[in-house]
Amino acid sequence: MPQRLSLTYTSGLILETIAGGLSYGFDIIDHTGLPSGTVYPALRRLESAGLVESFWNRGEPEKSGGPPRKYYRLTRSGRERLHLLRERFPLLERMAK
Repeated sequence: MPQRLSLTYTSGLILETIAGGLSYGFDIIDHTGLPSGTVYPALRRLESAGLVESFWNRGEPEKSGGPPRKYYRLTRSGRERLHLLRERFPLLERMAK
């Protein structure tokens, strides 16, 4: 059962970043300037709440020689929540770009 999640600016910034096409954890950290200790727990909460879903890209590391990467994408509920967050935090859309 998805947990209830409060409407925070940090959650909104992460959702906005994912909506903008940056869906890999380190890309989200680099783009937002938030520390990993904030981003990764927030991503877990967003996933538990059903606002994002994750998947592993196991084919790409074979090319780069690195480990598999976990990517995130918005769910329908995540897109709806992002719309509410944009209304609550008008600068959110500009800050994520």
